[in-house]
Amino acid sequence: MTVNPRGFEPVFCTIVPPHVLDTLAQSQDPALAAPARRTLERDSIERTHRRLTTVIGAPGVTAPKEAAAGKPHRTIYDAKHRTELPGRKVRGEGDKPGKDATVNRAYAGLGATFELYQKAYERNSIDGSGLPLNATVHYGEEYGNAFWNGEQMVFGDGDNEIFLDFTIPVDVIGHELTHGVVQYTANLTYFGQPGALNESMADVFGSMIKQYTLGQTAQEADWLIGAGLLAPRVTGKALRSMKEPGTAYDDDVLGKDPQPADMDHYVRTGRDNGGVHINSGIPNRAFYLTADALGGHSWERAGQIWYAVLTGGELAQDASFADFAKLTVAAARAKYGDGDELKAVIDAWSTVKVPATD
Repeated sequence: MTVNPRGFEPVFCTIVPPHVLDTLAQSQDPALAAPARRTLERDSIERTHRRLTTVIGAPGVTAPKEAAAGKPHRTIYDAKHRTELPGRKVRGEGDKPGKDATVNRAYAGLGATFELYQKAYERNSIDGSGLPLNATVHYGEEYGNAFWNGEQMVFGDGDNEIFLDFTIPVDVIGHELTHGVVQYTANLTYFGQPGALNESMADVFGSMIKQYTLGQTAQEADWLIGAGLLAPRVTGKALRSMKEPGTAYDDDVLGKDPQPADMDHYVRTGRDNGGVHINSGIPNRAFYLTADALGGHSWERAGQIWYAVLTGGELAQDASFADFAKLTVAAARAKYGDGDELKAVIDAWSTVKVPATD
């Protein structure tokens, strides 16, 4: 596997796809268009900043001496609706909850993400070496997104017209932090199929973090990404559905969820880094089908297979869906032999029409 010596790719990862914000920015309603345009402008600035930190080198972040081994070290900052990062510190590790629900949700979500990775996969934080988890809330003016910038999490409050507070869905927090895990492991290129795999891994682990927090089995889970984020006026239930890609929303303003459910409907586009948020529906559904077939908790067998591929060292930065699928088959066989797990993986990729065996 080719690895960037710094461990960084020039990737700026947001939970709301640019094609959704582009649609909102063209709305005739200024209450919808203005926040979307500001969000797109801000995202462009942050994307440029991300590229610069890749060239120059991001500042090193290490766990403080007082951070206990195997325990999270969380710090929450308040941007107070400005855009300077990280903002003013409002809660540190071990501090009691305050009156700001957004701060408390961010703190809890960082903890839930840390716990899932540690307890299910024996991973010590995002980088595997106890990386402190920092997050900024109340970012920007009606900022309609959340992102991982390679160093920390950032959450907007939304515009209350289309998007609510981005700390509400714990899977959004898990999704964005998982981009950090990908950054420190397979470092998947953020374009085309490897970019869609990058997004899918974030959805997969974000969903498992939500399920772990709620104590849900694969059958009990809703398999939605961003449920609770859309404002009441939106005709939709979430940003994406892993179980039924393409059904998360169908709204007069947002349009219809464009995610395909199999390779027959793969979307070829130059937008959204080659459709990374769109075509991720295909590997997302493959994971859902695997977890559903196996039953029980998704992180116990299906998640173990996906994690083994992500961290095993054989997943190339420019991996295709087929490359990834074949590695999941190999991982299932190596971990579980020729049993139910292997059959579930092969059947899942066959259903979404990705070749997983030679």
